[in-house]
Amino acid sequence: MERVRDVTELPKAHLHLHFTGSMRPATLLELADKHGVRLPDALTDALSGGHSPKLRATDERGWFRFQRLYDAARSCLREPEDIQRLVREAAEEDLRDGSGWLEIQVDPTSYAPRLGGLIPALEIILDAVDTTVRETGLGMRVLVAANRMKHPLDARTLARLAVRYADRGVVGFGLSNDERRGMARDFDRAFAIARDGGLLSAPHGGELTGPASVRDCLDDLAADRIGHGVRAAEDPRLLKRLADRQITCEVCPASNVALGVYEKPQDVPLRTLFDAGVPLALGADDPLLFGSRLAAQYEIARRYHGFTDAELAELARQSVRGSAAPEDIKAKLLSGVDAWIGAVPPGED
Repeated sequence: MERVRDVTELPKAHLHLHFTGSMRPATLLELADKHGVRLPDALTDALSGGHSPKLRATDERGWFRFQRLYDAARSCLREPEDIQRLVREAAEEDLRDGSGWLEIQVDPTSYAPRLGGLIPALEIILDAVDTTVRETGLGMRVLVAANRMKHPLDARTLARLAVRYADRGVVGFGLSNDERRGMARDFDRAFAIARDGGLLSAPHGGELTGPASVRDCLDDLAADRIGHGVRAAEDPRLLKRLADRQITCEVCPASNVALGVYEKPQDVPLRTLFDAGVPLALGADDPLLFGSRLAAQYEIARRYHGFTDAELAELARQSVRGSAAPEDIKAKLLSGVDAWIGAVPPGED
């Protein structure tokens, strides 16, 4: 049997990780106890038992249930030290999985009521990232994301704030939550503000809705990256457009299955996207709720889609190229990928 290389040792970038969703299950349970928060039974039963809650968000009721669990977890983040702990632990998990660069996605308005307001909330988050970078050595930045369930004017306010803090570690602007709600074009002004301020455009699209939502992100929001984007596989012309323009899709295989977008890991169109030349950046999305972190996404590509070590190395390169990392960090990570694929797998020497 052919020996394979350890994917946790493959240098890579992580471009799709949500803030609360990055939390360790044990941390959530401890914070809930600390603050006297009663979490939903569906969450505590699953996490206490060492497994993920049962989720399916392909209908609005299912999405509401998913969002309820996420909101309950977020309500446990109440003090600056909670934020610091989350960021530090997210970095530690990423380092364990071979990540050399992490762009963590957050809507600071969700944390503002408990952290003294919108600006203090973002500053607390950015301070936590600064401290974590110094202490762990992981390259880490923030992608500020608007909520498409809220008014587009709120997104403009958030875009201006994100630009204001571009020199403090904000590198991109996103659009999250249920993509079946709100049109991408409603948020075009917010994204124009972000792009004019030098931020990457990285909205969600092509997960719960079809290829049209990916096209809308390209046409209306001038996306540099697409959060998810897997449904583009249903449209060959769109695949070619993404490949020709080298628009990176942040694909999160485990969450696609957990949310019911695809029935089984082998149904996620990783191979279709990869073979079409669409750059991919595998991501964990919300490991708190989906149960698997970054390296596990590479294992899915290997186990269910037949990706060779050379192809996994190319996936890692694509994640690095699609990131907002400085050129020297990109070069270091890409060199590390070459070293990983150049090394002899265990048992073959």
